[in-house]
Amino acid sequence: MKKLMLLVVVMSSLNIAAQTKTDLQKHFEKYYEQMKKQGDIQGVINAMTHLDVLAPSQARKDTLAYVYVSEGRNMEALNTIGIEASGTDSDLNTEIKAIALNALGERARALEFYNKLYKKEASPILAYEIADLLLQTGDIAGAQEKVEYGLANVTDEMRRTFYETQQPYQTSLRAGFLYLKAILTFSEDKDANQEIAIATLNRALAIDPNFNLARISKEALLSRTKGED
Repeated sequence: MKKLMLLVVVMSSLNIAAQTKTDLQKHFEKYYEQMKKQGDIQGVINAMTHLDVLAPSQARKDTLAYVYVSEGRNMEALNTIGIEASGTDSDLNTEIKAIALNALGERARALEFYNKLYKKEASPILAYEIADLLLQTGDIAGAQEKVEYGLANVTDEMRRTFYETQQPYQTSLRAGFLYLKAILTFSEDKDANQEIAIATLNRALAIDPNFNLARISKEALLSRTKGED
């Protein structure tokens, strides 16, 4: 009889615990939706963290990491999903790792994830990120290949955000590729190709006169010319 009573108590406790967990999950699901409506990013993060504790899933972790990386909280994003590549990684998971590692200065590791996405489905947007990273790591030939692909496949509607100013801004992705082409051309032979690089930057600025990165690069090249006179 005592054993039966003990079993009833244990089963009742488990049932209450299950109900409590279900109630909590419903509460945080509602809280999550409310935070989204209010545009409260920290509230969204808090809700998703609680939901992942209550009902863990890789999809939820990926979404939480995406919120972190969208807010520039790159280390928190990587702490959420890890930094190792896996054959089961979703495209979102791979993209988050690429963006966060790049932002943290881990260019070689970021390239690994960008290349993984590019091999799965090439696009001008990915080609730009890879070309930019290859240029920074000194792989001129690899960067040129991606720039040529980008210029051949980019559309006028495609845009990219740049962050070198205090206030991030968007410009034409085609102008972005022309900027990279100018820098690559100049890098090949600084003296012989300077005028060609300036002309290419002028093409980028003709598309978007407010393209700050192209403008300051052109000014730097013109200043170099004046310094030689």
